[in-house]
Amino acid sequence: MSSWARVLIAVPSYRRPERLARLLAALAAQREDVIPHRAEVIVIDNDPAGSAEKPAQTASVHYRLEPRPGLAAVRNTALDEALSRDVDALVFIDDDEVPAPGWLRALISPWAAGTADLVSGRVESEFDVAPDEWIVAGGFFRRVRFADGERMPAAPTNNLLIDVSVLRTTEVRFDEEFGRTGGEDIHFTSALARRGARIVAAPQAVVTDHVPADRATASWVLRRAFRVGTTTARSDIRLTDGAARTFRRRLRWLAVGLARALAGTGRWLLGVVTRSTVHRARGARLAARGAGMAAGGAGFRYLEYRPRKAP
Repeated sequence: MSSWARVLIAVPSYRRPERLARLLAALAAQREDVIPHRAEVIVIDNDPAGSAEKPAQTASVHYRLEPRPGLAAVRNTALDEALSRDVDALVFIDDDEVPAPGWLRALISPWAAGTADLVSGRVESEFDVAPDEWIVAGGFFRRVRFADGERMPAAPTNNLLIDVSVLRTTEVRFDEEFGRTGGEDIHFTSALARRGARIVAAPQAVVTDHVPADRATASWVLRRAFRVGTTTARSDIRLTDGAARTFRRRLRWLAVGLARALAGTGRWLLGVVTRSTVHRARGARLAARGAGMAAGGAGFRYLEYRPRKAP
């Protein structure tokens, strides 16, 4: 690689114009911070009404409308843009996040050094309204932590760099079966890892995820735990070759999911008896995720991402 590279920062967006404008303002400083690398920004708008166009124009960044619904379609459009623009790396960041100073530089560093094909940064949650004690005790927004440079089996795409040459050689794309269910990112990065791509952690590349009040509720976090369970099982099954092996994977996820659901229910009951908020919350979380795994093993799809009303 030369001393400088072209990086395309893709921002999928859906009806969050105010938060998008905040992010785009923050990205201006990030682009300056990585010179001599050349960083461009493109907003991929999934709102047919084009609600992201004005913030993109104001920030003088690229804009593309992708009216096909679903996150997978939007992310595949970002892949197409990266390939057609002949950039060296593609970075994903969500429209409701804000990067910390030095974020882009920390994300680029392992890739530029040649030690990674994909680089996954750290995501911290910040709440618009303080969450209930039960949600905190349950660890619903706690993420798995990886050490600097540690190899990862998969990664989310809300803070991720991808070497575009890997896209060319593998031709892996986001599976649009996950467009409305979520989990398309873990499925995509798992597929790349199985083809030998090196995914490493860069915990110093930090973004803050702003959690709105309607997501800091017991009903939302339990639905999310259930959905993660379904997509975890479905992704693994879809990456399995052969009818017999696929059938065995389905049975495995049914068994694992039911076992976790029973264990979670038992812990929840213990929490009720002992009046322990931690046991009640973590038991409910485990039960919801286990039920989702069993449902995913049976082929159930939970459509978490439904069209939102225009602001």
